[in-house]
Amino acid sequence: MECTIRPALEDDAGEISAVILRALRETNAKDYTDEIIARVERGFSPDAVLQLIGKRTVLVAAVGNRIVGTASLDGSVVRTVFVAPDVQAQGIGKRLMAEIERIAHGRNIALLTVPSSVTAEPFYARLGFRAVRDSYHGDERTIIMERSLAAGL
Repeated sequence: MECTIRPALEDDAGEISAVILRALRETNAKDYTDEIIARVERGFSPDAVLQLIGKRTVLVAAVGNRIVGTASLDGSVVRTVFVAPDVQAQGIGKRLMAEIERIAHGRNIALLTVPSSVTAEPFYARLGFRAVRDSYHGDERTIIMERSLAAGL
């Protein structure tokens, strides 16, 4: 599958939102209650995503004209890594993370942190992140994970 990683454009906000909402409903729902999923979804409306594009380094993965994934870098924190459910486990998330790490390395960021969902913890662990602690927002568990970039990319 030919996949392109590029910076998000303002016009991408609706498609990015749709990818995130599908992933939450179809992939993350196995690990979180309906109430938690609904609460998280509210933060990823097209308008909310548009605001994030203005505040963070947001990337998209595209196959042809279709956006199939997204990831962002907020300082040294990796956020909002989602891949459309129908193309998960095909290397798209790994490619997004490689580009995030390349950008971080270029900014002399020595340590990346990611607040991982329970669902994504194995994905990040395969990329060399290690769990350092749990964080809770009400009943929503997030695993705080880190990876040193000091060894160089």
